[in-house]
Amino acid sequence: MKKILLTIMVLALAIVAAACGNKEGASGSSDDVKTVKVGVSSGDTRTWEYIVDLAKEDGLNIELVTFNDYIQPNLALSEGEIDANSFQTVAYFDEFVQDQNLKLEAIGSTVIAPMGLYSKKHKSLKDLPDDATVAVPNEATNFGRALLLLQEAGLITLKEEFNGSGSLEIIKENPKNLKIQPVAAGNTPRLLDDADASAINNNFAVEAGLTLKDSLFHESKTAKPYINIIAVKKGNADRPELQKLVELYQSKEVEAFIEKTFKGNTIPAYVSVDELVNYQDAWTKPANEK
Repeated sequence: MKKILLTIMVLALAIVAAACGNKEGASGSSDDVKTVKVGVSSGDTRTWEYIVDLAKEDGLNIELVTFNDYIQPNLALSEGEIDANSFQTVAYFDEFVQDQNLKLEAIGSTVIAPMGLYSKKHKSLKDLPDDATVAVPNEATNFGRALLLLQEAGLITLKEEFNGSGSLEIIKENPKNLKIQPVAAGNTPRLLDDADASAINNNFAVEAGLTLKDSLFHESKTAKPYINIIAVKKGNADRPELQKLVELYQSKEVEAFIEKTFKGNTIPAYVSVDELVNYQDAWTKPANEK
């Protein structure tokens, strides 16, 4: 009988201890830490690496997942493989989710990263010869952005119905008969060895060791369509840990870090999501009005 009572007491104590342990675990710091997977471009992750450290102070663990193209981050987000991504302009995002019928949404703005036209063969725009080969990103929105850049540089003229989406057919005038060569965005820096010039997205330019000072021409003042965003799956926008990503990115600490680190190559652009919606008029406005 004593053995039975002893066994019952031991079991009771074990249950109590386990219950206490569970309560401690629920309130302990290790269980309070949320982990968020954020998809980013492999081009330059310095800002997000800085944010990773800041987030730890707020009990948020950010796991960066890098991608080498502009397609997989949105597909991975749609499939739930990551919780958020931050690599794309709002114009590219809108085009992509519409084409792919994805249920994603923007929850915050981040930076403007001006696109530039670079060359290893020529030192100025006027040096570009007739029939020069110019590499541009082949994704529809970045293609359009590159064409708009060439127009602002005075090299081509686009048709009035240009809506931001790139194609060779949208070019109205090409007086130099430029040979425009669409390639994967990540390959545009590599084309500098072969092409006369290459329109390169800022993140890939930085990865290749280029700055805006090296460009023949760059966006004088990037319009709202080219503000970068943080995107999430629809229905997840109100998750506190995802809103925390926006709060951290738009903090004074991160703003100062970006300004000090990139020295104007990447510019903080903290506007409301609502302000990003009506950007279509930017396609037709002259550069000095944007």
